[in-house]
Amino acid sequence: MARLFGTDGVRGIANEELTPLLAMQLGQAGAYVLTKEKAHKPTIMVGCNTRISGDMLANALMAGACSVGANCVYVGVIPTPAVAYLTQKYKVDAGVVISASHNPVEFNGIKFFDGDGYKLPDELEDEIEALISSQMQGVKFPIGPGVGKIKYRTDAREEYVNHAIQSVKVDLSQLKIVVDCAEGASYYTSVEALKELGGDVVAIHNNPDGTNINANCGSTHMEELQARVVYEKADVGLAFDGDADRLLAVDENGKIVDGDQIMAIVGNYLKSQGRLKKDTIVATVMSNLGFFLMAEREKLHVEQTKVGDRYVLERMKEIGASLGGEQSGHVIFLDENTTGDGLLSALHLLQVMVETGKPLSQLAQIMEVLPQALVNAKVANHKKERYMEYPEIAEAIAALEEKFAGEGRVLIRPSGTEPLVRVMIEGKDYEAIQAEATALAKLIQDRMF
Repeated sequence: MARLFGTDGVRGIANEELTPLLAMQLGQAGAYVLTKEKAHKPTIMVGCNTRISGDMLANALMAGACSVGANCVYVGVIPTPAVAYLTQKYKVDAGVVISASHNPVEFNGIKFFDGDGYKLPDELEDEIEALISSQMQGVKFPIGPGVGKIKYRTDAREEYVNHAIQSVKVDLSQLKIVVDCAEGASYYTSVEALKELGGDVVAIHNNPDGTNINANCGSTHMEELQARVVYEKADVGLAFDGDADRLLAVDENGKIVDGDQIMAIVGNYLKSQGRLKKDTIVATVMSNLGFFLMAEREKLHVEQTKVGDRYVLERMKEIGASLGGEQSGHVIFLDENTTGDGLLSALHLLQVMVETGKPLSQLAQIMEVLPQALVNAKVANHKKERYMEYPEIAEAIAALEEKFAGEGRVLIRPSGTEPLVRVMIEGKDYEAIQAEATALAKLIQDRMF
């Protein structure tokens, strides 16, 4: 049986793979495992994004948590990083967010945070999963006053907005900003924060109806934002994903600025201010080769991890770093929050623009983005970790690694959240690497289907 938890919680098609029954079981097991050492009656904070299945799953999960004696505080639609922040601010025992990030509307997910606002280590996830598999063996279910209850709060998003604007003090009155909210959890928080700081804000895709989240918008579909920035003669465009834990940007010319570039811009600025701990940025193996060349030139130290912001965070905590993230736009400012935070990323980027007086296109020139080809091979979810067991695939990968040695690189990895094997090739000639990546992805898909 495949592991229930992926790199970012439990995900699947809502009401088919991620059912209300499973949500209830996760609520029971999660609440029990995360709070069993507590002497007091534990409290769990729960939030969700704008997916139509969010309320269904949130209420099922809270029912499960209450059945093992935990109280729940439901904060409704709110960004994932807000749940992480509020969990630690209010000193509750754990946090849960119902979200599937950038995935289409039919998907949803359940992600836990511990009482300090951090994603759970594998060991705790395994403990939760084992308890579900054993059908809660050994757990005594309370009755009468021992059963938990649910409290509903509508003011939590304001607390998060206030935290963001207090963390990054910047006057945005000279900037025109187009913000794409992805019909997701940032539809209120990002717009409100930017306006409170004085920005001239043009908001798009900020009318979620439960079914339109990430639909041709947000950080995975940037075309409309690019065009709108140019049309509005705006200074910058900001694109969030559905749960607002990632950010990509668009410069005044309509060109995308990705997570690597954002980390390069902000990291070098913080270093110049003496505010980048250990002059270090933690990045993943998927970061562009140009990012590493920039770091060498600017005397920045880069620590590499495997793909997944949870692994970036683990390394940041281990070495005491304050900045880390992914090319995809998950950027962690550990002094201000415990997970990737799109709003904080946006405010830090805007702060550099304001305080240097430079347009984003000029700031982005700090690193050269070398061509990357990324092609997904669709495979059965239970097979995706086993691609190297197929001799023809292993031989093809080895041949490509030899071909690009010294002037590029080849990276093959299973997706942590989807039934895909991702093929990434980096090199100087985009057409050539795109052809090679497409051919290898096709081979993987054909052999592993």
